Amino acid sequence: MLRLLNLLTLSVVLLSVILVGCGQGSGDAAIAGPVLTDADGVAIQGYDAVAYFVDNRPNQGSPEYGADWNGARWWFSSAENRDLFLSDPESFAPAYGGWCAYGMAEGYAAETDPVNGWTIHEGRLYLNWDAEITADWRADKAGFLKKSEAQWPEVEGQLQDGSATVYWHEG
Repeated sequence: MLRLLNLLTLSVVLLSVILVGCGQGSGDAAIAGPVLTDADGVAIQGYDAVAYFVDNRPNQGSPEYGADWNGARWWFSSAENRDLFLSDPESFAPAYGGWCAYGMAEGYAAETDPVNGWTIHEGRLYLNWDAEITADWRADKAGFLKKSEAQWPEVEGQLQDGSATVYWHEG
C-alpha cells in the first residue's frame, strides 16, 4: 500500500510539472472525466470491454469497430462485440467509468491497467491500477465494493467539475 501511495504521489507531481511546464498534456495524456479516456477520447485504452466477458481476457479493440457511448469512444475487436455492447452498454462498461476500483474505495480517481488490473465480479467489470492492487482488491472485494459504491457519486461529481484527486501512471 505504501508503494502505491508513493507511486501515486510521484505520478501526480510529475504530471503537474509536465502540465505546468508545457501548458498542456501530451497527446498520450489521459483525460479526467466520468469515463476515463485517453487524449483522443477513447475509453479503457482501446481495449474491447465485451472481450473480458466473451473471451475471458483483455483484447485490443480497433477504431474500425468503434462506437460512442457515455461521452467516450469505445473500440471493439469485432462488429459483433460492438453490437453486443451497444445493445446493453451498462452490462459491459467497466464500473466507475473505468477508474480504479481500489482508488474509488479510498475516495479518489486513479488510472487503470486494463491488461493486468481487471476482474469480473458478479457480472461486472472492475479495473484497477495494476496486478498488485488487483490482488489486494480481490482479497476483500466485498469490503472494497461497499466503500467504492458509497464513494462513487461524490468522486463522479468531482470528476465532472474538475475538483477530483486523480492519480496517473508514470510516463
